[in-house]
Amino acid sequence: MDLGEAGDSPWGESTSKGQDAESSQQSQSSIKSPTGRPSRGPIRRLVAQPTKLEAADDPLGPLGPLGANAAPGADAQADEPPAPPLKEQVVIRTTMPQPAQRKPGPGDPHRIDDDEYDRPAGPRAPPPVQAAQPTPVRAASQPSVSVEQAAKPSFYITVGDPHKVGDLTSSHIVYSVRTKTSSKGYKHPEFEVKRRYRDFLWLYNTMHGNNPGVVVPPPPEKQALNRFESNFVESRRAALEKMLNKIAAHPTLQHDPDLKLFLESESFNIDVKHKERREPIPVESKGVWGSLGINVGGGSKFVEQDDWFHDRRVYLDALENQLKALMKSMDTMVNQRKAMAESAGEFSASLHALSTVELSPTLSGPLDALSDLQLTIRDVYDRQAQQDVLTFGITIDEYIRLIGSVKQAFSQRQKAFYSWHSAESELQKRKSAQEKLLRQGRSQQDRLNQADAEVGDAERKVHQARLLFDDMGRLMRAELDRFEREKVEDFKSSVETFLESAVEAQKELIEKWETFLMQLDAEDDETVFYRPPVYQVSDNKATGRGDTAVDRARATIDEDSD
Repeated sequence: MDLGEAGDSPWGESTSKGQDAESSQQSQSSIKSPTGRPSRGPIRRLVAQPTKLEAADDPLGPLGPLGANAAPGADAQADEPPAPPLKEQVVIRTTMPQPAQRKPGPGDPHRIDDDEYDRPAGPRAPPPVQAAQPTPVRAASQPSVSVEQAAKPSFYITVGDPHKVGDLTSSHIVYSVRTKTSSKGYKHPEFEVKRRYRDFLWLYNTMHGNNPGVVVPPPPEKQALNRFESNFVESRRAALEKMLNKIAAHPTLQHDPDLKLFLESESFNIDVKHKERREPIPVESKGVWGSLGINVGGGSKFVEQDDWFHDRRVYLDALENQLKALMKSMDTMVNQRKAMAESAGEFSASLHALSTVELSPTLSGPLDALSDLQLTIRDVYDRQAQQDVLTFGITIDEYIRLIGSVKQAFSQRQKAFYSWHSAESELQKRKSAQEKLLRQGRSQQDRLNQADAEVGDAERKVHQARLLFDDMGRLMRAELDRFEREKVEDFKSSVETFLESAVEAQKELIEKWETFLMQLDAEDDETVFYRPPVYQVSDNKATGRGDTAVDRARATIDEDSD
């Protein structure tokens, strides 16, 4: 048996790759050539077909066609090399797929009832994701602030513990100024110093000179009489505390070095004296104008050229008059409350005296209770009068003083206008002298050079004075806008506090009167009102005397009459 030919061997499918290739070429040549040797088709039906690698979805299985069931073109397909496997195409979705319609009922978390053959081809869709809900912690937290507000240093200043020091001729009130701040310009975050009223006044005048055009919150005015009275000391303490907190909250004034000196210095008087020695310039002319060498003084009557500033000046004059009238009415109302409190006290004393001489216990008890009620009414009126001063009255007084501070800023702008025009007049004089020297020729060359230098210096001063006047105008516009915003907020808060205080006082009075009326209605209850002390008597029935001191007094009167 010859094994050299692959076609004659029944194990032709297990030969080498070279023999397979040769037989494939012979098979193809026999099919193409009609005149070649006979076809080997019947011989290949008797032998096993080689394994064919195809896709897994072949309905005939992985072994391909066998025997007589082979297709006519299977000979050519069997000899071709297997196709490489294709890469699975992944579908990229840009949107979430729509959820499939499911039957109603509870879902199956373990997917036991899902049919694996009913699933669509491709990767499984991810589970739906719910939209993010705001957490309750973030909702309850404070709203975020801007970067500028977060970068600003915070100040919390309290003025308290007022006490009198000194002898009869030099007595004054000293206050404790406590400061809490987040500013890095101070040595400690919390500190406390002692200050008197004139120190606050020094701070106000100094900051006005350092910051022309800025509305500096003023301290309360001086008072010569009754300056050690408790109500006056408390109102002044509250006004000084409000002044310092407004200065510290101002974006320009909070960076003033004199404020740091006032709040932090332990040896304040000595530091102020050293500062005055280093800066001997008067307060009115120091600061920006003094550094520029510009004369600050008045000339002819100032005529406002800007309509906006003219309207604001007229508005401030009218507002000041209205606030002063309101303050006068407020003082009248407070005095009336104090008078009512004093009258209630006198009425209570009269009722108490009447209750002590009244013999009938059914009348003396209600009279004494009414006397106590009038004392309560007196205390309510006194407290309400003090609260009116500390809530609404202090705000009215503060804005009357603030309008004075605004007018002082207007005066500083007026001085800047005078300085500007004074510098222009000086420049014209220098230019006239320069032109005169130019007409004289080169003989006055030295004086001409000096005149040129003086003209240049005068032009510089005119330019600086003009810039200062314009900058002060822009600054005052911003300050007046700030003044209007704070005025609305402060008066709104003060009126709300004033009304709440009045409502609470009336509620307290109504409650006291209702309690008194309920006691009057309970006539049968002997324990409602106060009864005189009872003295135990051995034989009350025998003597006919009552159990009270009033009854005994009546019995004594009857015995005397007999």
